[in-house]
Amino acid sequence: MTVWRDAADIVGDRLYAIHRQARLPFERQPPVIRYRGGRLAPVLLIPGVYETWQFMRPLGDHLHGLGHPIHALTELGYNRKSIAATAAVAQRYLDENDLRDVILIGHSKGGIIGKHMMVTDDISGRIAQLVAVNSPFGGSSLARFAPNPALRVFDPRNELIVTLAGNVDINARITSIYSRLDPIIPGGSHLDGAVNIELPMVGHFRPLGSADLFQEVALAIARR
Repeated sequence: MTVWRDAADIVGDRLYAIHRQARLPFERQPPVIRYRGGRLAPVLLIPGVYETWQFMRPLGDHLHGLGHPIHALTELGYNRKSIAATAAVAQRYLDENDLRDVILIGHSKGGIIGKHMMVTDDISGRIAQLVAVNSPFGGSSLARFAPNPALRVFDPRNELIVTLAGNVDINARITSIYSRLDPIIPGGSHLDGAVNIELPMVGHFRPLGSADLFQEVALAIARR
């Protein structure tokens, strides 16, 4: 029965992603500046590949309600640039806005971008921590079969993935939160040396709308 439940949840995960993406063009998009107020540490949302910042909006809304200023990189569009190029854009945003003690929250590719920033781009020390959600820190075995180059970059043999994985010192400032079963990342998102939190759910996308994730992200920020 567990196998069938997991299979149904995997289908539900894909339907969640399709539904969210289909709704985005029709949702009323509040000005990003609306989220800038707050007395707590600033948060920068970094979505996954083929996701706009709006895909992470439920989590952003929750954290803003707790008092965090929320920042989003609207110029990324659907986040199809390379990891290094996107990390440079994100770091430039932090520098130009003089943001400090920043909490990066990245989904999937966004977590890899966040680690790249911490390892390479953040020479001014603006980033306090990274909270990654279902991020393929060790790559994904499925990536090598992907028809799209934007997805093949997550091949575990990719030079950048290998290089970032080899930098373990920075992992102490990372919290990796991931599903019990992620159909996109068969090897999981456990990261040695990081705080690792497994959610009792199946899926790659559905956690972004989960109250369990909201709670764990808030706790991760509080522990820093």
